[in-house]
Amino acid sequence: MFTQIGIIKRTLCLVLLVCLAVFVFTGCGKKDPLDPANPLTLTFWHPYTQQMQTVIDELIKEFNETVGAKRGVIVHTDYIADVPVLHEKIRAAINGDPGSPGLPDIAVIYPKIGISLAEAGLLTDLSSLFTPNELAQYIPAFMEEGKLNDGIPYILPIAKSTEVLYVNTTLFDRFATDTGVTLTQLATFEGILDASAKYYDWSGGKDFFHIVDLFNYAMTGYEQLGDKFVTPSGLNLGSPLWPRMWDAYYPPAVRGGVAVFDNYGNYLMATGEIVCALGTSASITYYPSTVIYGDNTEEDCILAILPQPVHEGGQKIALQRGGGLCIIKSNNSKEYAAGLFLKWLTQPDNNLRFTAHTGYMPVTEAAFDGFIAKDLMDKTSANVATLFETIIEMHNEYTFYYPPVFDGFDRLQAAYNQSMRQTATASRREYRGLLNNGANPSSAYDSVSTGVFEKFRAVQ
Repeated sequence: MFTQIGIIKRTLCLVLLVCLAVFVFTGCGKKDPLDPANPLTLTFWHPYTQQMQTVIDELIKEFNETVGAKRGVIVHTDYIADVPVLHEKIRAAINGDPGSPGLPDIAVIYPKIGISLAEAGLLTDLSSLFTPNELAQYIPAFMEEGKLNDGIPYILPIAKSTEVLYVNTTLFDRFATDTGVTLTQLATFEGILDASAKYYDWSGGKDFFHIVDLFNYAMTGYEQLGDKFVTPSGLNLGSPLWPRMWDAYYPPAVRGGVAVFDNYGNYLMATGEIVCALGTSASITYYPSTVIYGDNTEEDCILAILPQPVHEGGQKIALQRGGGLCIIKSNNSKEYAAGLFLKWLTQPDNNLRFTAHTGYMPVTEAAFDGFIAKDLMDKTSANVATLFETIIEMHNEYTFYYPPVFDGFDRLQAAYNQSMRQTATASRREYRGLLNNGANPSSAYDSVSTGVFEKFRAVQ
């Protein structure tokens, strides 16, 4: 009798242990919603083209053939377009515009359209699919951007860009030998401006430096020095920092040394018209390996890539930008499957495969550590390897910030960039006309610049 009772007790214990195991490994007792015999198909929209499309296609194919096949998930890329077009299509779907498609299951989006999706109740709270420990693996500043305005993690980072200083050392080294200017001097904007004036004289009137996005430059400068450049109510041009931002661009753009150009710095660098440019890390693959001058002579362009310069007295702060992955609300099975894919895609090894050849930053601490591995560094181009050494340095030493998100932000940015360049271009043209007519540089600059600062600030 006691033997029978013992057998019953052991049987009950075994049953309880099995139930506990099922409870733990199937998510708090819930049945696994996936069935390999009846796979779910998830649609995916993203903006990645060219080299990045090749890599993302390879990763999706691998997922489908491995984890997806085992668990019963198929990811299908349903639409690819540049970010503005992609967002326009998503907005049309949100509004139910005639002829608009249904939303995908997964999309790569930026916070602006993410807010519209969240307000419409269409985004999945990722904390329902990821454990706190899983979410803690991502770079905190990157995760914060995806929490939008209500603190809920809606967007998972996949790749982030920042801004760095590209320097053509072939030109710079000749200039440095004659003038004593060093690369170390380019760590601050004040040092860059000093070098710009010296280069203008040394080169017989060529520009040294180009700022690709003047709006980003001002935002970052304000952040470094403890203020905000832009708010939902407009630009903060009343700040005591604003004259400092103006003086770092307008005077050398008019007098010479800083380029006035409405495009990326790689174009000017390819013809030797500048020595260095402040621009996005994501543009690394477009920077030239050769400079072709106006007389058709050529020479190598060997790049040094330096961290985001800092204003003297400021903190090491740099911009972060980049899209992230979101899951559109549908049903428990699809949302669970989408979460499985997002976890797999952003695993350190897979995330590094996506970012290592581009100029985008990986999104987990483990991925940053993994890139230092020699075998990965050896598989990238020399320029990308150099960039990642800088990005790793910035990851260790800089704080990353992200711009505010509100309606009209993009228009504000475009209008500011256009107005600054038009103002500098008009003054530069007038200034050079006065010089050609015999005026001395000091009086010519005073003539063209009088009242321009006040007028510009008044109309913004």
